Amino acid sequence: MTAVRIRRTAASAAAALALTVLPAVAAHADGPPSEGTAEGRTVVPEGHVDMGPRFDEGTWTVQIRDDTARPATWRDPSDVVLQVKDTARTEVPESEEFGFLGDPGAQVWLLPQVQRDGVLWPGWNSQDPRVAADVEREVTWQLTDVQGPGRFVLFLNGSFGTPKVVFDSTKRLPQETGIEVNSHVHGNWAFTAPGTYLLGVRMSATTKDGKRHDGRSTLRFSVGPQSPQKAFTAPSPSSGRAASPEAGPAAGAPQGREPEREDSATPLWLSLIHIFVLVRRRSTHPAASAAATQEGDQL
Repeated sequence: MTAVRIRRTAASAAAALALTVLPAVAAHADGPPSEGTAEGRTVVPEGHVDMGPRFDEGTWTVQIRDDTARPATWRDPSDVVLQVKDTARTEVPESEEFGFLGDPGAQVWLLPQVQRDGVLWPGWNSQDPRVAADVEREVTWQLTDVQGPGRFVLFLNGSFGTPKVVFDSTKRLPQETGIEVNSHVHGNWAFTAPGTYLLGVRMSATTKDGKRHDGRSTLRFSVGPQSPQKAFTAPSPSSGRAASPEAGPAAGAPQGREPEREDSATPLWLSLIHIFVLVRRRSTHPAASAAATQEGDQL
C-alpha cells in the first residue's frame, strides 16, 4: 500500500478522533474487466464498484467499473443506480469532529471507506491501462452539481481517525480533487436523508502528448427504502451550477419525514479505517492533509 497525493479545493474538518482500525479488503474481482461498455440498466446494491476515466474505443469517458459482474465490466453511469440500502443507515456520533454530518444522533446513510458485507463499496480509480500509461501525473475530479433530498458528503479517515472532507454539497460548487495516475482510492459516502441523489461529476487530464481530455457524467444513488428504479427516471443535473446552503434540497436540507429506525440498522463507524495519504490544496487555500485507501492492484 503506497502513498498517493490528492489535490482538492473543498474545506475540511480538522480535529482528531480515534477510530477502530480494521484490515483492508481486496477491492477488485479476479482478472481484468471485459472490453467495451456493457449495455442495459442495472442496480448495484452491494459489492465493489469504482468510478473513473477510461478511453473507450479511443474516446475519453467517465464510467463505472462493476466488479459485481462476472467478468467485471465497465458501464455507462446513466445505466447504473448505486443503491444505498437501509442496512447502511447509522447515527451521527457524539464527537463534534463529525458535526459536518449533522447533529449527534441524527440518521445518516453511510457507505464506508472499508468494505462491509451487504453494503455497497464505491471507490474511484485511474487505472484504465491507457489512462495509466498516457496521462501526465494526475486526473482532476470535480463535483459539479448535487441534487437530492439531503446533504451529500464524501470524506476520508486520516491519522487517528481525523475526518477530512473531500466534497460537501452545502459548499459552493464546483469542488475538486486530484487523483494520481494509476491509483485506486476509497472514502466514506454519506447521505443525510433517503431518496434519489444525482451527483454531477467531471474528470479531466492532460496526456503526455499535450492533449487535454475532459468528460462529464452523472452518478445516480438511491438511498433508503425506496425502489431504486426511481433513480433512473430522475433528470440529470446541469453541470457547473453553484450551490449554497440556501440553494434548496441539493444544499443538504432534508425534506419530509424520515422512516422509523429499524433494528437491523447497524452502526458503521467501527468499519472506518485510517491510512495515510498526502493531500495538497491549491495555493488559494490553506494546506491540509487527508487519508484514503489505495489499492495497488492493476486493471
